[in-house]
Amino acid sequence: MSHPAFDRLHAMLAGLPDGILIDDPGPLLEFASAVYPVSGGKPLGLARPTDAAQVASIVEAARDTGVSLVPVSSGPPHIKGGSVPAGEGLVVDLSRMDRIVHFDRRNKVAVIEPGVTFGALFERAAEEGLRPLTPLLPRETKSVIGSYLEKEPTIIPKYQWDMTDPLLCVEVVFGTGDVFRTGAAAGPGTLEDQWALGNAQKNPMGPAATDLVKLVQGAQGTMGIVTWASVKLELEPAVRRFRFVTDGKIGPLLDIAREMLRKKLGDELLLLDSVDLSLLVSCVTGEEPVPPVRAGFTLIYSVAGYPGYLPGDRVAYQEHDIDAIARGLALKPARECAGVTGDELGKLLGRPCPGRHWKQQLGGACQDVFFMTTLDRVPGFIEVMDRVASSNDIEPVRLGVYIQPVQQGRSCQVEFNIFYDPADGGEEARARKAAGEASKAMSGMGAFFSRPYEPWVSLAYEKCADTVDALRKVKAVFDPADVMSRGKLCFEGGVTSGAR
Repeated sequence: MSHPAFDRLHAMLAGLPDGILIDDPGPLLEFASAVYPVSGGKPLGLARPTDAAQVASIVEAARDTGVSLVPVSSGPPHIKGGSVPAGEGLVVDLSRMDRIVHFDRRNKVAVIEPGVTFGALFERAAEEGLRPLTPLLPRETKSVIGSYLEKEPTIIPKYQWDMTDPLLCVEVVFGTGDVFRTGAAAGPGTLEDQWALGNAQKNPMGPAATDLVKLVQGAQGTMGIVTWASVKLELEPAVRRFRFVTDGKIGPLLDIAREMLRKKLGDELLLLDSVDLSLLVSCVTGEEPVPPVRAGFTLIYSVAGYPGYLPGDRVAYQEHDIDAIARGLALKPARECAGVTGDELGKLLGRPCPGRHWKQQLGGACQDVFFMTTLDRVPGFIEVMDRVASSNDIEPVRLGVYIQPVQQGRSCQVEFNIFYDPADGGEEARARKAAGEASKAMSGMGAFFSRPYEPWVSLAYEKCADTVDALRKVKAVFDPADVMSRGKLCFEGGVTSGAR
């Protein structure tokens, strides 16, 4: 069916190379739905640019025609609904922009395009004795920039100094069509000029007193399209040992984690219940998961020593200090848990999940509930989730818990995983209902939904009309024609309407 605005956009972009604009309805199906429940949207077409100049041309044409753009960088399956237009729109698939533009071993920085996946960055970094900072077992098609823009927590909280880490500088095409570079990348000169002078695009602040990377991070594409970013890397350890501490209650493990973070002990650090742990174990063994009814929780951590810095001594003193912390709570770190050794699990962490994603191993699909809070409040949220799950007939073996401290333990992400069979309509409906009820109850307890995808948009914004009004004013500056992911977040009424 012909669409006048879209037809005009096509005409304006007629000069782009063949294969950039795609009308075939087949590829559009990938972007018409997501695992999370989202409002019905309709992709009008698909653009697959290969460089920043093409992206700028697409944004300028959209601004002149009023066609909404939905930027996407990760491959399928699409989970949270960010790839689905809120109404009608052109999907801008950035997966073909997959170059690692620059690699700086000395400063531990890589400049990458949005189509670069964690697997590709891991392989390149390993050649230089470095490693990327990753979330927990990202899927193989996950874009590094997409993950960092979504503020997915990484599993080494010690290296997260600011909430934007490990994202540093970006080049972004705002909704105005302007191409802007943030932080140290802003200039003077081109990136090549800066590299020739030894500059590394490592400071995200700037130009001057601005910090515009925070404007696009978490914005779900409503402000602009990022065409490259500099990201922080860390050294690959010369010695690394993974350990487990298990207990029937989460409280003592949170105490250990808090003390480790305070003293900056360990590298990887995360907490899982026995259900989620069984799924990670299945990724190691390759066997079908047999999740137990929650038997307790496990703290997983690593201690690491680095080349040239007495790695053995560094590991030894950390193990000694962590053992002492655990001993004070009558607990003892172990080298093996749930049938796998720490070293076996350690080979998996920090890399993409091999094969089928771990959240698809049990039932086939997963409805997550995730938000930010502090470590001391975690037990209360778990009690609420258990109560809501029970009232909705969610089997205990279908509910997982994952706690990820962030920013050196200043806060944490709590994530509940409700697993279900997508072919069983009743089971899926119960999972959705439980997630909705739990989210509402936890919002009332102070849960901060910092990544408000459609199930949590109203929870995130309805309590703060002033924030909504301020965000609309900001969007009116950077996207005055309202073409960037129109209708997402709190912008469903456009950039000129008042706060809800």
